[in-house]
Formats: sequence, C-alpha cells, structure tokens
Amino acid sequence: MKKSKAKISPCLQPAPKVLVSCRDLNGEENALVVAYCCNCSYDPPMLMVGIVPSRYSYHMVKNTGSFVVNITGKNNKEMYDYLGSHSRKDGDKFAAIHVNTVPGTIISAPILSDCPINIECTVVDSIKTGSHEMFVGKIEYIHADDGLVLENGNIDFSKVDLL
Repeated sequence: MKKSKAKISPCLQPAPKVLVSCRDLNGEENALVVAYCCNCSYDPPMLMVGIVPSRYSYHMVKNTGSFVVNITGKNNKEMYDYLGSHSRKDGDKFAAIHVNTVPGTIISAPILSDCPINIECTVVDSIKTGSHEMFVGKIEYIHADDGLVLENGNIDFSKVDLL
C-alpha cells in the first residue's frame, strides 16, 4: 500500500476515553478528561496519565499522589462531555450534573461509579514532557461492572461499549 506523509502529532489512536478523578487534601473532589493515558508497566502493573499543570486537578494529583482512571462507556457521553468542557474553578461539576461517586477502596479519591471500569492508582513517579506532566500510577485496585469480569479475573473488554 502506498504511504503518504502525515502531520507530526500524537497519533496513537484509537484509545479509550477516560476521566481522571481525584480529591485534594481538604476533601474537594474533581474529574477531568485526559487525552494522554496508557499502560507503562506490566510488572508491577502501572499506567500513566498526562495532566497540564494549569488544570484545576493538577495540584490535587500532585499533592495527594493518587488518582482514579475511569474508563467511559457510550452511556457516559454526557458526563464525559460536561466534565471535559467545564472547570472546577467555576463550580462543583459533580453537583451540577449529579455525578454518582463512591469512595476508593485503597486510595482517597472518588470513583465515578457510572463508568464501567475504574482503576485506583498511587503516583510513584512523574516526568514533565513539555505541555504535560505524566504521572506514573501503580495500579492498586480495579473495579469493573458485574458481568465484565471473567472467571480468571480478567476484564472482558469485548463486553464494554466504549465511548
């Protein structure tokens, strides 16, 4: 097949659309859309999320050392769009659209319970990569909707209707 030169840009697509939720040291909660999220180690299991330092949630993650990656399904589109287009600086986004949360099992951050998969992480390192700081999170606990977990404990991603 013939190849054409493409514009240089981050191009690892498709990727699941995720919301990162967090809580600050005073108990204030927030979530934001992150474009950069990927696996970065299988032993121990870790992933990485990139957050621009000017974002409201940046200092929450930086100061607490924890976050939750919430993988969204198609039924989460309205929540995803709202949380990705509004800032916590302007008000409580969770209250504005009635986001359902439950406490993390291991870490002190909210789980967006309407998302099919939620991954609790503890920050073990970070690196500034230009526009973003990449937070490396050790996976501490994974929540998945009933019916998604196979007998061996793996998630059956073919049953997740990803956004």
